[in-house]
Amino acid sequence: MRAADTVRFAWGAAAGARARTAFTLLAMAIGVAAVVAVTAIGEGARRYVVAQFGALGTNLVIVLPGRSETAGAMPGVLLGRTPRDLTLEDALAVRASRALRRVAPLVVGAGDVHVGALRREAPVLGSTAELQDIRRMTLARGRFLPAGDPRAASAVCVVGATVAAELFGGRAALGEWLRVGDRRFRVIGVLAPQGTSLGFNTDEAVIVPVAAAQQLFNTEALFRILAEAKSRDLVPQAKADLEEILRERHEGKRDVTVITQDAVLATFDRILGALTLAVGAIAAVSLAVAGILVMNVMLVGVAQRRAEIGLLKALGASAAEIRAAFLVEAALMAAAGGAVGLAIGRLGVWLAAEFFPAIPFGVPAWALVAAPATALATALVFAAAPARRAARLDPVQALSRR
Repeated sequence: MRAADTVRFAWGAAAGARARTAFTLLAMAIGVAAVVAVTAIGEGARRYVVAQFGALGTNLVIVLPGRSETAGAMPGVLLGRTPRDLTLEDALAVRASRALRRVAPLVVGAGDVHVGALRREAPVLGSTAELQDIRRMTLARGRFLPAGDPRAASAVCVVGATVAAELFGGRAALGEWLRVGDRRFRVIGVLAPQGTSLGFNTDEAVIVPVAAAQQLFNTEALFRILAEAKSRDLVPQAKADLEEILRERHEGKRDVTVITQDAVLATFDRILGALTLAVGAIAAVSLAVAGILVMNVMLVGVAQRRAEIGLLKALGASAAEIRAAFLVEAALMAAAGGAVGLAIGRLGVWLAAEFFPAIPFGVPAWALVAAPATALATALVFAAAPARRAARLDPVQALSRR
């Protein structure tokens, strides 16, 4: 048999049993579509995290109290003690590093914010003027916190878009007074709507000078120190400078953790990449089910086409040619099912993007190749046994239907 005759024979066999072929195509298509869909979700999560970290600012270096290498994510807790606090003086000291462009101390708390009879609970951030550039905050109106000595507890604040809308309604918030707890602050700026970044919604925040926040929450401790390196190449130097400066200030003890944006992003990237591969592999299990269906369909086909197989062998077709015909039939069904599955999967990804526009769904290139390739390989593996059975049929017995 020529190659064209083998393909024609396989196509005729598949077209002659339309119901069985349709179910096989559906099984293959579901498996391929599942792989495409779940890998697109994993890739969308990875891209979303990358975008969220990009919104935090560029060349970011973060200082946390406590040493994570020895006490895990909560330094000091397992040992029955709390880590040494970061202070405003620490933040001022690290500005000596030539690798840093900006430094912003950060105090975080929650306060009861009210204007007249209107009130709401809101996160309160205490920082300096540098926070705007480090976190890429955009103002809708007014100005950000004033530059100057961060030890000065000025009674001014910048409010998020949601806070301004809920507490001031239709009137302009600039120049108005609001209370946070028992302290009054004059609104000098309103942030443009920016949404949620890594779980924190700046639209609902109130930003005050760091010294004012320390007085408000009765603490001298900082939640974090945010710093921005002058360039990506200087990030390692900035990290080393921060660790060394704070070690000298803390009596020679390395009791802080300095992390870089790139390091955190790389960790998330590896985790989400591995997760995408894992869920893709789990979805590919459905292709094994489709392969079993292919085997069953082919076994039924061998039983129903014994006379046809016997006639081919009587006319001179070899066992290898019979085996190839059945394998080509399985390959055709797998290829058609893979194509349909890719189309269904891409349609599902498009619908998901329409319903969740904030998540940048995208199918990895490897998934577009691996899914149909796995379907094809599965079909060939499970079709091997029926093909061997067909190839071993004795032509006399096949033609006599025994």
